[in-house]
Amino acid sequence: MVRPTGDPGFEVGRPDADTLAIRGVLTFATSRRAFAEGERALAAGAQTRLDLTGLTHADSAGLACVIALAAAANRSGRRLRIAGWPEGLRALAEVCGVAALLEPAPRPG
Repeated sequence: MVRPTGDPGFEVGRPDADTLAIRGVLTFATSRRAFAEGERALAAGAQTRLDLTGLTHADSAGLACVIALAAAANRSGRRLRIAGWPEGLRALAEVCGVAALLEPAPRPG
């Protein structure tokens, strides 16, 4: 990945057939590009897992990106399970009342 000087880095990858991973910085500066790359990857694959383990920093725009990627997967008939939530991003999702939208549905039992 090549990026302009001063541009915070992020990477969208597919470590396996079921996983889309975002690493680096997911903020106002990067979320638009990260969403575009993630949406292309989702359209080209069958991922049902979004791995955020490699995020080093995220803000509300990063949360919006995660929500938008989950919505894009949903439009394709898939539920995108979020793994490796950074604590700050999970707390932001809870404060904003959207965490339930991004968590797997409870299993009956």
